[in-house]
Amino acid sequence: MLYETNSKLVKEGQVFVAIKGYTVDGHDFISEAIKNGASKIVGERDLKLDIPYEKVADSKKYLDEHLVSEYGKEINKLKIIGVTGTNGKTTTCFLTYQILKKLGKKAAYLGTIGYYYNDKHIELNNTTPDILTLYKLLLDAVNDDVEYLVMEVSSHALSLERIKGLHFVGAGFTNLTEDHLDYHKTMENYLNEKLKIVNYLNDDAYILLNSDDLASEKFKIAKHYKTYGLNGDYKILNYEILPDHTNLEFSYNNHNYKVTTNLTSKFNIYNYLTSLSILNSIDFKIEDIIKVTKDIYPPKGRCETYKVKKGYAVVDYAHTPDAVEKVILAYTELKKNRIITIIGCGGDRDPIKRPIMGNIATKLSDYVIFTNDNPRTEDPKKIMNDITKDNKNTNYEIVFDRKEAITKGINMLDNDDILLILGKGHEDYQIIGHEKIHLDDAEIVRSFI
Repeated sequence: MLYETNSKLVKEGQVFVAIKGYTVDGHDFISEAIKNGASKIVGERDLKLDIPYEKVADSKKYLDEHLVSEYGKEINKLKIIGVTGTNGKTTTCFLTYQILKKLGKKAAYLGTIGYYYNDKHIELNNTTPDILTLYKLLLDAVNDDVEYLVMEVSSHALSLERIKGLHFVGAGFTNLTEDHLDYHKTMENYLNEKLKIVNYLNDDAYILLNSDDLASEKFKIAKHYKTYGLNGDYKILNYEILPDHTNLEFSYNNHNYKVTTNLTSKFNIYNYLTSLSILNSIDFKIEDIIKVTKDIYPPKGRCETYKVKKGYAVVDYAHTPDAVEKVILAYTELKKNRIITIIGCGGDRDPIKRPIMGNIATKLSDYVIFTNDNPRTEDPKKIMNDITKDNKNTNYEIVFDRKEAITKGINMLDNDDILLILGKGHEDYQIIGHEKIHLDDAEIVRSFI
């Protein structure tokens, strides 16, 4: 890769592009980039340097355009599948990745839980990384002879053009519910950013839409689309949800199909159907997909279930009002005794959703423990006040220390109780101030067992 934006990573002969970010200005690190071997600097200031320097109006735009023109053709040798939506992206993409592998294809996954290919696993800072990181990973994928790359496409990525130059052979839209309004401000803006995924579809590519989500209608601006759901082209006919698997019957093109998945809850029926329908739209046979379904599993932190004492503990990433509601309702259908929920809200992020999530949790659960979930630089007491304000229910307590809260929840488990530990999922850290401290919800559960 010829370009670099992190001065610490600059290698001999690379072009250092100084980009002014939200918290860090790359222009402040030009001397370090030169020391590390940069052969040229690109920036927006008037500077005199001992090596070639190019002043541009917008250094990010410069980088985007050069990456696309110089590496776009190579990257699009990959058959890229993109999935957007508020909830379900990670599970849908990870299932799709697993199915492709089971069908004998060289496939990679890129999203919230990192980059996966064979034994390679790289952690990422964002669901969809910045364009330079993304292009580096995709070039590596091409060099590793990857054929299919399945990726989550966040609204931020679409808004900031992080996927500029990519072309999708297939895509999916899961749902649209309230999230990221601290960035998008309104649901209309949020939807409009999601709609941009249509612009990245190949001419013959389909986008698969959740027919039971109203926002799907807006995506029908795509040249080709199909639907899945209770009234979709891939139509849900019947299902039976059990604690450790789901039996599903659906129809497509006047044919009925039955399949058992290692997933539980109604929303995972939709995640599975999104995956199946996308793969079918790029010419994989439904029968072949069903054959390998018995060998695929949800990703870490997505309805990750443990038998604890005489009940169950479930670790899940649900961190939006809609996701929290769906997870609690899903396990309410399965419960034989109590639902105990552990939940919090992140600091320095979308305070609007906090009381909504607090009310959902106390209304739908038998008991709730509110706890920290990445308070960052915000006062945890302020976050808790937001979560519990206007909450008319009294079936909750506050335990700020997350490990202590999880241990307390486990100790409360009685016969057939279900403990839902929500918000962190696959994350193995807690952000307090600017520091990342190791904390893994599932690890705490396993250590208790």
